[in-house]
Amino acid sequence: MREKLLHTPEGVRDIYNWECKKKHAIEKEMKKVLSSYGYQDIETPAFEFFEVFNSDTGTVSSQEMFKFFDRNNNTLVLRPDMTPSLARSVAKYYSDCDFPLRLSYKGKTYLNIQSYQGKLSEKTELGAELINDDSPQADAESIIMMIDCFLAAGLRDFQIDIGQAEFYKGIMDAMDVSDEIKQQIHEYIENKNSLGMEMLLEDLDIKNCYRNILLEYDELYGDYSMLEHAKELTTNPRCLGAIVRLEQVYDVICQYGYEKYISFDLAMVNHFDYYTGIIFRGYTYGTGDAIGKGGRYDNLLVQFGKNAPACGFTILVDDLLSALSRQNISISVEDYDYTVLIAPKKDSAQAIPFLMELRKIGQKVEWMSISPGKVLGDYLTFASSQGANIIYVLKDGLLDIYDNKGQLIEKMKKVEEFGGEE
Repeated sequence: MREKLLHTPEGVRDIYNWECKKKHAIEKEMKKVLSSYGYQDIETPAFEFFEVFNSDTGTVSSQEMFKFFDRNNNTLVLRPDMTPSLARSVAKYYSDCDFPLRLSYKGKTYLNIQSYQGKLSEKTELGAELINDDSPQADAESIIMMIDCFLAAGLRDFQIDIGQAEFYKGIMDAMDVSDEIKQQIHEYIENKNSLGMEMLLEDLDIKNCYRNILLEYDELYGDYSMLEHAKELTTNPRCLGAIVRLEQVYDVICQYGYEKYISFDLAMVNHFDYYTGIIFRGYTYGTGDAIGKGGRYDNLLVQFGKNAPACGFTILVDDLLSALSRQNISISVEDYDYTVLIAPKKDSAQAIPFLMELRKIGQKVEWMSISPGKVLGDYLTFASSQGANIIYVLKDGLLDIYDNKGQLIEKMKKVEEFGGEE
């Protein structure tokens, strides 16, 4: 039983030591980016009522949620997605606000998925939401911030694929076919199954303009010039309006000089049904899936009583960290400033005022005293494995100072010279 308790359940894992430090370091840098755009932090609960994430909001299926009950027999779920939680919170606390709201967050999400998929059930997400702004500039801002977050984390080789939910919906709403057929088309597009699409369309009585688009759907991918080709395939006003919106967003992105990171994918259909306009995903090599995703969701907040447009994005921090590791991109982490070793214990009276002074001036100080059976070298080895520098407190107010490799750099330095005492 004890052996079992040392292990985590399927789908979750421990993050510790250097990996944890690196994760916190890139989170810190990305939070600086969001703050620089005027986004303010918000926190929502890790679990909510089931209805926040039910089918009406267009989030994940019930089978993919971790569900449990409270003492009043209400069904609760660990949040599988951050956006509905943010939408619920905004509808509650900013119900009458019609000015742009910029909110940022970092939190855990939980998906009850099959272990063979190789994905974690618990993930850290960091992102931002822009409420009460339906402009192309707002769409572009979300994409640009994702790019800036990737750059701040150290990523250089990545791509943002941009799609348009309205383009797909314009086709589906214009076709007089059953919901079952539409669902099959959705699956074929999502899986890029062109053969299955071709066989399905053979038996359907639909207009040739929509047949032609669906047959070419997996080819509607590429740079900005692809949008011109897409406009030639349809006269549907909704589809054409979706492309115009993409062109407007792209124009803003070009003003930032970020067009080199952009490609377009009109075959992008999202797992979440609440997206109503632009959708986008961030990719890099070393991962099997998107490390960031986002889009516009103008109809989500009304589910909670506030009719307001919104867009945003989230970055999967754990997947980003994995990509940085596989690409051998170094992450600068903050070392401990000093580790104080006291030998023998009876000298603590002179060491404690010194370490208190160091903490007052902002130093991070870990105090260790040498235990029986251990020698200084043992502590040097341990401290260097943690990336810590070392001050070894001698008698008579003298110090030996070691770097974070365990190498002696100053011998018998006086405390007064160090700056620990007046």
